[in-house]
Amino acid sequence: MSFRDDSQLDPSEVRDERGRGGLGGAFPGGRIAVGGGGLGLGGLVILLLLQFLGGGGSLGQLGDLQDQTSAGAPPSDLSQCRTGADANARQDCRIIGYVNSVQRFWKDEFARRGSTYVPATTYFESDQWQTGCGPASTDVGPFYCPADKHVYIDLTFLDELHDKFGATGGSLAQGYVIAHEYGHHIQDLEGILGSGTNQQGAQGKSVRTELQADCFAGVWASHATETGLLKPITKTQIDDALNAAAAVGDDRIQSQTQGTINKEVWTHGSSRQRQTWFTTGYQTGDVTKCDTFGGSI
Repeated sequence: MSFRDDSQLDPSEVRDERGRGGLGGAFPGGRIAVGGGGLGLGGLVILLLLQFLGGGGSLGQLGDLQDQTSAGAPPSDLSQCRTGADANARQDCRIIGYVNSVQRFWKDEFARRGSTYVPATTYFESDQWQTGCGPASTDVGPFYCPADKHVYIDLTFLDELHDKFGATGGSLAQGYVIAHEYGHHIQDLEGILGSGTNQQGAQGKSVRTELQADCFAGVWASHATETGLLKPITKTQIDDALNAAAAVGDDRIQSQTQGTINKEVWTHGSSRQRQTWFTTGYQTGDVTKCDTFGGSI
């Protein structure tokens, strides 16, 4: 997915903390992280949440790959990310562009419904760092922490989607990752995140939480060009996003890492479910069609 060269980026919505981490200092609270990416909801130490794969945590079961991560890059000058042309040229600027687009959409959507959207800041991290949900590391993957209202991402994960998870890659695959995590922020603002989001199983609340975030990501994709930052989406780009969603399905990750599939411990949903709910959001463009909590999924 390409950005309009003359569109204006707002780098203030992202903070680059790569190379500045460290686990010193404690955060109050300790609410569970969720993600799209996203670990799961259940515990202070986010690494333990990896096995749950969801609900304000990471995109998928990254715990099985935790010894294969690569070193993070040092912080860069994000103030140089000013235009869509910069987003087309640099990965960190591109993620800023997606954060801008996703938040602009939700700001307009909340206003349309007579509500006020509360922005969330995205943090670029590397190695190990501290969050309101507890200590985290590169192994976690992208996630949202409801305790501090931040989205966290190690940009090396975007390469891992292709190199380790087998996704085809592509810019919109990266946009899907960001939109999914902000989907958890929307759930938080709407009071959807709460007790039971770490409930495992193919029909459990954790899976339903993650699939709704996938659907919200699809709704954003449906309206992405309306935010003024992006060019029209192509079928190939949608296929890239769907491929990324499939790559982090519980069944696919279990099959690759364990050789067997156990639905009883699912936390994010199958590859097919994740593709289906992203498609539902994209084809309808309607947030009300993202009710994953009623009936069978």
